[in-house]
Amino acid sequence: MVVVIPRASRYDHPTRAARAGTPVRALPWAILFHAFSVKHRALPNCRATARLIHRVVFVTDMINWDEIRKRFPVTDKLAYLNSAAAGPVSRASQQAAAGYYEKMMGDGDVHWNRWLADREAIREKVARFINAEPEEIAFTTNTSSGMNVIVDALEDRGEVISSELEFPVTTLPWMHRRIPVHLLASVDGELRIEDVHAAMTDKTGIIALSHVQFSNGFRIDPATVGTIKGKHALVINASQSAGAFEIDVKRMKIDALCATGHKWMLAGYGSGFVYLSRELLEQSLPRSIGWLSVERPFEMRNDEFRPRHDTAARVELGCPHFAGIFSLGASVDLINEIGAANLEARVLELNRLLTSRLTENGWPILSPLQRETARSAETLVQVEKAEAVVKHLFRLGVVVTEKPQGIRVATHFFNDEEDIERLIAGMNETRG
Repeated sequence: MVVVIPRASRYDHPTRAARAGTPVRALPWAILFHAFSVKHRALPNCRATARLIHRVVFVTDMINWDEIRKRFPVTDKLAYLNSAAAGPVSRASQQAAAGYYEKMMGDGDVHWNRWLADREAIREKVARFINAEPEEIAFTTNTSSGMNVIVDALEDRGEVISSELEFPVTTLPWMHRRIPVHLLASVDGELRIEDVHAAMTDKTGIIALSHVQFSNGFRIDPATVGTIKGKHALVINASQSAGAFEIDVKRMKIDALCATGHKWMLAGYGSGFVYLSRELLEQSLPRSIGWLSVERPFEMRNDEFRPRHDTAARVELGCPHFAGIFSLGASVDLINEIGAANLEARVLELNRLLTSRLTENGWPILSPLQRETARSAETLVQVEKAEAVVKHLFRLGVVVTEKPQGIRVATHFFNDEEDIERLIAGMNETRG
């Protein structure tokens, strides 16, 4: 349970409400959704409620979504409903990457030390973003590079449990190492937690799943999987969720996670990150290394090998891709400015509007919506002649993804109601 409390309320702190004898969950203004963690905070006289609450956020102002939208120039001309494929970058992310190239153009690498310091500051931001430690975060250029880092660390753990719904990069790197992967069948478009539990044997050692499935938008609760994983390592592909949904690797008991920056993180191609828990770092060594992977890289020793054991950054090969890292940092800044809770609520609000309007207009929805907790910000819609529909929509300035079953529509926080209406109108035109 998550409680959102307006600053203006006289119960602007959960302990004050509890001391006043009012159960927090009974307050009329309590809004439940995911937000920021509050650690080491008790709720006196409200024990039953305290056990349910794991997030508290104070709402100070309404978010001006129109102003946020203006930071994405793509919205000036397009109803861009395609972040599940590749999200547009904001002005801030573009300026962060371009600023690096401008300095490199005008000054060469005289800012090297400054850039390294900036990289470490962004590493700390990314770590806080998923409730990790900076030493557990490494920068990558895409999901594939991150997943291979994870496979390097876990290849001797046993067989893999995954899902038939998965994007290939969640499964193929394991298969490439000749590690058996068991693909669980979906039921009504969902992966059932009981099926994951039933698949666990003495031969399996890894559960590898996407937080949100690229295929139909089904969203799992990693924390639920974390409660039943036992000694299995929980690996999460967060490329379809990072930037849209809360991720807390500690609370969710995630051992390893990878995400790209070019989708919901809105940082552009060539950016991403991987998380390896401290326990996993201590138990493994990377397959691939570079000169910066050792304890004292700037001694330039070529006659001994002393790999770093204390940090995930040992998998960052060679000189950093500064532009991608800086763009990612600007994206995390924007997410923090909006607030993770506000952002998640926004993408879900828009998705509910989308599915409601699709249903009203008779368009079959293939994404599993039987349970609200399985809803994500992307929706698979059944259409005939999907290629022609996508082309028609593009001519109208509406961007979506073609899929074998129809089209995939993604609602991110910079989208608005007009984008959805443009989509519906364009789809209806294809009916002839």
